[in-house]
Amino acid sequence: MAKIKLERNLIDLVKYPIITDKTTKLIEDNQYCFAVDNKANKLDIKKAIEYIFNVRVQEINTLNRMQKKRRLGQFIGKKTNYKKAIVKLHKDDNIKLFPDN
Repeated sequence: MAKIKLERNLIDLVKYPIITDKTTKLIEDNQYCFAVDNKANKLDIKKAIEYIFNVRVQEINTLNRMQKKRRLGQFIGKKTNYKKAIVKLHKDDNIKLFPDN
C-alpha cells in the first residue's frame, strides 16, 4: 500500500513538459524542461523522472518562476507560478516527447 502511494506521489510531482523554442534547442543537448510542484526538491524530481520515463538523470537545475500579473479589463489577477526543472540525461538515454507519426 505504501509503495502505491509513493509511486502516485512521484507521478503527481511532474506536471507537464515545457515546450518552447528555447527548450526544443535544449533537447538537442539531451536536456529536457518540466514544470514541477513548487515544494519538490532535486532528489524528488530525479526519482520521479527516472521512474516515469525509465531513464538515468545526470544533472538537475531548478528555478522558481516569478508570478506575473495579468489584466483583463478592470480586473487584475495573477498567473499561477511553478517551479521549472531542467533535467540533463546521460548520453545514452532520451525521452520521446514528440511521437513519430
